[in-house]
Amino acid sequence: MLYRAIGVMSGSSLDGLDIVFAEILENGGKWNYEIKEAVCYPYNTEWTKKLQQATSLSALDYQLLHTEYGHYIGSQVNRFISEKALAYKVGLVASHGHTTFHVPAKRMTAQLGDGAAIAAATYLPVVSDLRSLDIAFGGQGAPIVPIGEKLLFNDYNYFLNIGGIANISQKANDIIAYDICPANRVLNMLANEAGYEYDNQGNIAVSGMLSSALLEKLNALDYYQQPYPKSLANSFGTDVVYPIIKAAGLTNADALHTYTQHIAIQIAKNIIALNKNATQQTQKLMVTGGGAFNVFLIELLQEHLAPHHIEVVVPDAMLVQYKEALIMALMGVLRWREESNVLSSVTGATRDSVGGAFWMGQEE
Repeated sequence: MLYRAIGVMSGSSLDGLDIVFAEILENGGKWNYEIKEAVCYPYNTEWTKKLQQATSLSALDYQLLHTEYGHYIGSQVNRFISEKALAYKVGLVASHGHTTFHVPAKRMTAQLGDGAAIAAATYLPVVSDLRSLDIAFGGQGAPIVPIGEKLLFNDYNYFLNIGGIANISQKANDIIAYDICPANRVLNMLANEAGYEYDNQGNIAVSGMLSSALLEKLNALDYYQQPYPKSLANSFGTDVVYPIIKAAGLTNADALHTYTQHIAIQIAKNIIALNKNATQQTQKLMVTGGGAFNVFLIELLQEHLAPHHIEVVVPDAMLVQYKEALIMALMGVLRWREESNVLSSVTGATRDSVGGAFWMGQEE
């Protein structure tokens, strides 16, 4: 069966709205995909500020933003369809939304972007709210992309996404996946202080020096000692990690250098631990997300992992940037088929779940 679906993803790094149109084919239980069109629409200053401040709003203002942002997503999907000449070609839209609150210990997660508003704006069937059912079943609600890694990518042993938060998944009998540490969200905050949107290729970080004292404090944070399954809210980076960095009183370059080293150390430590029982001589790690373009960070990872026979692979730029949006499209298709799209082996939930609210934007 061939499905033509749009996937929409807003990452915690706030770089913009990723939209993918993909053809997804299921044949005898085997899945294949082709990304036909993809784009990232950057947020303007107004939307960046609204999303950054969402967690400080009153309950009413938060709900109003939830609706407003849903209509905004719908308008951007319509723009994408118009610019890419996709009218009457799209069967389904799956939107992740933008994560604001994430408190799995209390069985709550929240993503801005009302699915009903998206459906009303686009007149298309929409799947949204992809994490909540897993949370209700006692899971972390994250990571959710391993279902796509399981079904779509067969040549890799590990999958690393370096977005606002870095997360890892291991393809085994039962997939293991969890959040490792804050990544681009903190790096971007530091780069912003120097007047840059982000640290292009890690060039500022390369010019800095390592602060062993700060690195030791960061590596000692309690979260890193916890076993998986586990997940992080954006606030861990902004409210816990960032203040520790600022308190160190470093130059901007030294802060970026030290935090990039911290990310590499935490990622490598976790992958090496997962790899200790590997039976193959060489394991392959796919790296995607904006951090895959950080040359300094990738070089550090290669240095840490090469002695352990783990090959770091950065795929083509399209997949690096749009893998998560592609998997949102797949998750929407699975929801349409009423098949499990969130894995309990990853999240720690009591069972796999068919996650997502469904909104019929068109007449049947």
